[in-house]
Amino acid sequence: MVKVTEIRWHGRGGQGAKTAMLLLADVAFNTGKYIQGFPEYGPERMGAPIVAYNRISDERITVHSAIYEPDYVVVVDDTLLESVDVTAGLSEEGAIVINTVKEPGELRDLLKGYKGKVCTIDARTISVDCLGKYFPNVPMLGAIVKVTGIMDDKAFLDDMVESFKHKFSHKPEVIDGNIKALERSMQEVKGL
Repeated sequence: MVKVTEIRWHGRGGQGAKTAMLLLADVAFNTGKYIQGFPEYGPERMGAPIVAYNRISDERITVHSAIYEPDYVVVVDDTLLESVDVTAGLSEEGAIVINTVKEPGELRDLLKGYKGKVCTIDARTISVDCLGKYFPNVPMLGAIVKVTGIMDDKAFLDDMVESFKHKFSHKPEVIDGNIKALERSMQEVKGL
């Protein structure tokens, strides 16, 4: 049986969860993995809850559906913990990664009895320090790569440098800040 790592992203429109999901799919593909990356949303607007998905494997992926039993969940906005069942179907062998200033243990009551690993990252502080504005998706991307161990940290960062050079060719001044945000989030994620 093919081992596929499944990740579900929860965020709000405009926070970059979809972009982070796509960046993870791109870098996984570039490091030789088979991937799927897709959002699920309707006519939502800025601030409305959205869900996005990644499947990553060393072998061909034959499943083509939403992810109902993810190995990992990323929560880009911790206010969603009170309104969305972010742990629905989440494997207790995996983990949930939450953007918050709180410690992992402080969130257990909001996770509907989830007994698996809880990881936290202060994406706001990292983003503001490194980028000068609040863009939580880049720190969350670094955190989920670290938590999952889905690829080598150095290979991930090297590929992201190339990706950012292409994406921000018209604004090269933002590349260093984005790389610093990734590196910091990989070092500062709590609950590993």
